[in-house]
Amino acid sequence: MKKIAIICSGLLFSTFSHASALYFYEIGTEDTALAGAGQAARAQDASTIVTNPAGMTRLPDRMITGGLQALGGNIDYQLDNSARQSPGNVMKVMPNASGFYSQKINDDLYAGIGLYGNYGLGIDFGHWAGDRLIKKSTLMAMTLSPSLAYKLSDRVSLGASANINYGFLSLTRHVDGVDEKQKDHDWAMGYRLGLLMQLTDQTRAGVTWNSKTEYDFTLDGKARLPNLPNVQYDLPIGAQVNAPQQLMLSLVHDINKQWSVMGDLGWQDWSQFGAPQITVVGQQINNSSRMKDTWHTALGVQYRPTELWRLNAGVAFDSTPYRDQGDVAMTLPTGDEWRFATGAQYQLTPASNIGFAVEYLHMQSSKVQSPEALQGRYDHPYLWFTSVNYSYQF
Repeated sequence: MKKIAIICSGLLFSTFSHASALYFYEIGTEDTALAGAGQAARAQDASTIVTNPAGMTRLPDRMITGGLQALGGNIDYQLDNSARQSPGNVMKVMPNASGFYSQKINDDLYAGIGLYGNYGLGIDFGHWAGDRLIKKSTLMAMTLSPSLAYKLSDRVSLGASANINYGFLSLTRHVDGVDEKQKDHDWAMGYRLGLLMQLTDQTRAGVTWNSKTEYDFTLDGKARLPNLPNVQYDLPIGAQVNAPQQLMLSLVHDINKQWSVMGDLGWQDWSQFGAPQITVVGQQINNSSRMKDTWHTALGVQYRPTELWRLNAGVAFDSTPYRDQGDVAMTLPTGDEWRFATGAQYQLTPASNIGFAVEYLHMQSSKVQSPEALQGRYDHPYLWFTSVNYSYQF
């Protein structure tokens, strides 16, 4: 689903990290390798705590899953006025890590806990015409997610997670020849509910709902440009660190022992956030919403050539949260997105496996109209993801 990470998610503050611009699906290795396809119904390791906590009822008695991830790409901003210095690519490589543990309490009750970051990014505009507004920014967020799952029957399970989110935000500006840095942190609560159903011996379905998450960072978003000293701009910091509620429906069908196909349909409530944009202080703005709800769909396939290998591939599409790509917020450069992914899992021993995955995300180009002094374009932006994981059951 979309519009992270954040992105996280996710490209300024949390939007650059795709936490708000879009949610990251790239936490577990197979979620990355399948472009998220089947995420609420697969439940193949302990990272199901993030995608559907009800999936813990499909896991062994005790299981640990840990992973390392990295993301990078090219998010290039070019000003329309060539006489002014453009920032170029503001995207920097960002590492991430995650860990999950699931345990069977009795025949019907399972418990687990996850520690992960599904968004967080460092960006660097460098010295450019708008470095009084933003030069560098870093958002780091981690989530602790205690979870429970309960078997209503052999075919139906319920799950729930309480998401304890910690976020750290820093903002650096270049003012009068000196870099000025602000920073703040905050805690935010969120919740996740999941339902897992075994429809037939070969087909299962999963549904997951995530609540809205809101941070409250108290940084000063106001700034002035040197060529317009009497005009004050205001960055929408509060709007940039919220994540909307989302709903995900997934299906997995095992064709035979070798082949499985899977898909998703998801929704995110982005229309509630109106029109996050840089505004001119004291100037009346159009309060009509520039944002709309977004939709996610994905298709994936798993192939098991031997008992030791599981090969994955997937493609996903996320719709833009903007009503008009010709008028997007400079601090939220996103649009329609396509994900293309692949990867593999290898069974090291009967109790352990290791996996790797890579993914390419192509983002729709967009045009920035406000503020007028810094109008420009994000042409053909893209991201890449890579991840490795290890799981052990005992």
